[in-house]
Amino acid sequence: MTLHDFPGRLLAIDYGLKVAGLAISDPTGSIARPLQLLRRTSKKADFALIDALIRQHDAVGVVVGLPESPPEITVYTAADRVRLWASRLAAAVDVPVYLWNERHSTQEAEELLAETEHARPDRVDAVAAAVILQSFLNALRDEGFPWPDPVEPARE
Repeated sequence: MTLHDFPGRLLAIDYGLKVAGLAISDPTGSIARPLQLLRRTSKKADFALIDALIRQHDAVGVVVGLPESPPEITVYTAADRVRLWASRLAAAVDVPVYLWNERHSTQEAEELLAETEHARPDRVDAVAAAVILQSFLNALRDEGFPWPDPVEPARE
């Protein structure tokens, strides 16, 4: 994928039960940057804010970080919770929603912040969202990964 055929900005979400981190890419899909925190209140309010950000930034898709669950775990996991939430989000917005492995994103965000001379924020969620999004962009651009299938919208 080249800079010329990238479809536009992507919004990324590092999902959390109380706080979600948000990040945005540039229109060419080269660089991700932290955007803001979303202090979660209700599904309706959260999805309305995300939809407003999609419109404000002309985002063409949303990437949601997906935690990995060991295959031997058969109970309801954090990954199951994120998949359900992402399917509900997909039903609430007019752009495709993609899931992407968030492995080590918080740790990488902590390391990136430690390398800077800026004061460390109270929460690293938005930086973690940028790490997730940059991983997605790098996989598409540098590693030749195909676009993943979008999340199927929930039918609730």
